[in-house]
Amino acid sequence: MKVAMYSAQSYDRFSFDKVNEEYGHEFLYLDIDLNLFTVKLAEGCEAVCIFVNDQADAKVLQALLNIGIKTLVLRCAGFNQVDLEVAKELGIQVMRVPAYSPEAVAEHAVAMILTLNRKTHKAYNRVREGNFSLVGLTGFNLHRKKVGVIGLGKIGLAFSKIIHGFGCEVLAYDPVIQSYPDYINVIQLEELLQESDIISLHCPLLKDTLHLINKERLALMKDGVMLINTSRGGLVHTRDIIEALKKRKVGFLGIDVYDQEEKLFFRDLSGNIIEDDDILRLMSFPNVLITAHQGFFTSEALNEIAHITLQNLMNAEKGIISENSLTC
Repeated sequence: MKVAMYSAQSYDRFSFDKVNEEYGHEFLYLDIDLNLFTVKLAEGCEAVCIFVNDQADAKVLQALLNIGIKTLVLRCAGFNQVDLEVAKELGIQVMRVPAYSPEAVAEHAVAMILTLNRKTHKAYNRVREGNFSLVGLTGFNLHRKKVGVIGLGKIGLAFSKIIHGFGCEVLAYDPVIQSYPDYINVIQLEELLQESDIISLHCPLLKDTLHLINKERLALMKDGVMLINTSRGGLVHTRDIIEALKKRKVGFLGIDVYDQEEKLFFRDLSGNIIEDDDILRLMSFPNVLITAHQGFFTSEALNEIAHITLQNLMNAEKGIISENSLTC
């Protein structure tokens, strides 16, 4: 199957070329996003492969169908960038990678907690400049802290297991998951927000979760709470979190995702003027840590993403409907 891969980076090419030796698909690597203006680049292909910041809305899906594309594979778990209802109407099969390495994202969330708390990023820069002072680097023990986990999917469970190992009390909220380890105390969302010292988001971006963290819910949290988001940027209302930081309501913020990240992340903008005032304001806070959607970025995860995506393509070619399909 000939496949146009949008938003392809050098690491995508490496992992997919290596794993594709087992499958024999043909890839057209494109280093630009999928949108209405770039659809035509997939002409002559049988399938399209996209990532988190590519857009597959109604117009794009229709344009894909017009050039003969009836298979769309996502090399990620999230699917908020695809209009699934329209895809079903058009007969376009959409498949994703539901789980590739839950531990990769979970470990990154924990790394952000440790970095913000113990300020290792600041200590590293100080020592390199010959400053060995400890002033301003005070942290706190994670042991016995209450950590709220919103979302108990595979990543949320992996995160809970790790943070429990630090001796934390794990509180969780999930309206769907019914089975979980006994060390997790599942409670209502409002109670979690009120009780947690640290809150980590591990849920998908859906209509019901858009701006899940907003002014009203931030007001319920403890003063000085730490908030971590490694899921989707749209879960957090950016302007509201900025106000909460200014008022010291939020004491620490770690984000690996951002609501408007498609204009920024996965690009080298070091020589450009960044016009997004919200991200610039967030970057100005000393208690905010931002990484550019790298939570998934381990060699194990990249290998698994390639394997599952290539198998999805193989299944589509053979007419096999798997649990990874979102439209069948």
